[in-house]
Amino acid sequence: MSESTARVAIVTGAARGIGAATALRLAQDGFAVAVLDLKEDDARGTVEAIEAAGGRALAVGADVGDAEQAQAAVDRVAAELGPPVVLVNNAGVTRDNMLFKMSDADWDIVMHVHLRGSFLMTRAAQKHMIDAKWGRIVNLSSTSALGNRGQANYATAKAGLQGFTKTLAIELGKFGVTANAIAPGFIQTEMTKATAERIGEDWESYVQKRAAAIPVARAGVPEDIAHTVSFFVSEGAGFVSGQVVYVAGGPKN
Repeated sequence: MSESTARVAIVTGAARGIGAATALRLAQDGFAVAVLDLKEDDARGTVEAIEAAGGRALAVGADVGDAEQAQAAVDRVAAELGPPVVLVNNAGVTRDNMLFKMSDADWDIVMHVHLRGSFLMTRAAQKHMIDAKWGRIVNLSSTSALGNRGQANYATAKAGLQGFTKTLAIELGKFGVTANAIAPGFIQTEMTKATAERIGEDWESYVQKRAAAIPVARAGVPEDIAHTVSFFVSEGAGFVSGQVVYVAGGPKN
């Protein structure tokens, strides 16, 4: 794809971790990429990395769970980069705690970002995909969707995204739009490092312990997820929709 005809992708939560790796990978694949995060300044590092490699990118700041900000972000991307036809709903937060200690606010912020955010961004972006008669939506779920101690909020949100994904696939398929979900297992990111700190474990030993339980005998890295996103948004994946792929180094990790 030439720069003038490059398809446009939006990646939320793309300042760091899985989102940043995904934005970089999609730029390598030839997409113009909107790097969206809560604060625009936080997204600039990823944009600079894309531009340094010869790609085209735009930093956008928005709270994805705010309807006006989500719509404004998509409108800005359409105006400055072009109509977005790929959306990767990656933005996420954790507020881990046992159920009896979990506050209303801990529950609400996780739903706000993961579920409401994915809904609002998808609702805003889908018009551009339908107009183009081509689109790709990828939602980031998690192995925690199967249940995880101390994550009633996060597990619920990530399971909800799987139902959201399957419904999008049914509703949007006739317009040439696919929707799929990726459920990462243990990936080395700032978010998982924060989990280790929360439970009082040394990061290196925590990674080794988690890796020992994974059949492929290593921890995941953000690029593992970015590679799977790259497949889902490719031209060749047009007959794959409504699927949840566990990228976890084994069947349940």
